[in-house]
Amino acid sequence: MRVTQPQARRIALAAQGFEPGFAGTSTPTMRQVQKTIDRLKLIQIDSVNVVARSQYLPLFARLGDYDTALLDRARDKAPRRLVEAWAHEASLVPPETWPLLRHRRTSDRASRRFASYDERHPGQLDRLRGALAELPPVTARGLEAHLEHEQVVEKTHWGWNWSSVKEGLEVLFHTGEVTSAGRTSQFERLYAPSAVVLGELAEHETSHEEAFVELIRQSAKALGIGNARCLRDYFRLSVAQAAPAIEELVATGELVEVEADWWPGTVYLHAEAKRPRAVHARALLSPFDPVVWQRERAEALFDFRYRIEIYTPKEQRVHGYYVLPFVFGDRIVARCDVKADRAAGDLLVHSTTWEPGGRDAASEAALEQTVAEMAGWLGLERYRL
Repeated sequence: MRVTQPQARRIALAAQGFEPGFAGTSTPTMRQVQKTIDRLKLIQIDSVNVVARSQYLPLFARLGDYDTALLDRARDKAPRRLVEAWAHEASLVPPETWPLLRHRRTSDRASRRFASYDERHPGQLDRLRGALAELPPVTARGLEAHLEHEQVVEKTHWGWNWSSVKEGLEVLFHTGEVTSAGRTSQFERLYAPSAVVLGELAEHETSHEEAFVELIRQSAKALGIGNARCLRDYFRLSVAQAAPAIEELVATGELVEVEADWWPGTVYLHAEAKRPRAVHARALLSPFDPVVWQRERAEALFDFRYRIEIYTPKEQRVHGYYVLPFVFGDRIVARCDVKADRAAGDLLVHSTTWEPGGRDAASEAALEQTVAEMAGWLGLERYRL
């Protein structure tokens, strides 16, 4: 079966929840949030708050004006629908996915980090374990105060200034002994023993091979279509981890090889992927949205070369500081440098760069409507294009 680029775009967008009728006209409820979680399989976390924290944006793109407290509740309250884990990057995943990521927690990298910390701070991990067993979920600062610990490690990264308590908690987080029971309003993790947050799932073990098959299965469902690099990148699997899993799913018929000579590598279609004749998307996408986070995939599907320029010196930026792709119909037609000026009550679109052939009266009106809706969702009084 041959798949054209427009067909692949529509398959990809439909798999990600952009098919007609998915986002209803009524106010989204937890049911719609859960349905989006089920589709995406994971939501990437990022602390950048230029518009909104990035984990909130994929749901707005698909659901419209939803209450972000629903996502917080899914993460923080029982029955817990999401937990934090290293998946794509730092991510929110369904609790059932947490055991499938054991290979990340038992990797050589995690073990080396554990050993290095334990050598530099002998006995500290046991102190942290003991305190966490006694306390309700607690932030690193709260645990420092509890331990009356004020030593700060030497600053080695522009964005970090961690005490040994914070570093130790992150070591335990990476190895799976500790996880996040939620976040504070300041976006600080509330650490707790994994068994407290996950119950029996904390001890559940799946073989690495079975886990890799399930993770590729989830990736394929979430993407709809993609080459091997797309499938393994979703949960950041290596070639060695992903290749046998892809072969198994091809053998069982869950993945179907298709002809797509415009896309490098063998391309796989999930057997149950919808193949709509049209997709009527209208959304500003987070830089960490699954539609665009794998940049080669975005370029293959949408002829859209995308690089985030937050860490690029200002004078070298091409499109702006925090640039959100704008998808309209089944194409990415523009990119917008957006900032929420909360003090002034404005949503600012500093600049809009239109893709070739992307600008017309319909796309201009759709972009303004989307920006206006985003301003309302963020509680801002005005928007400026």
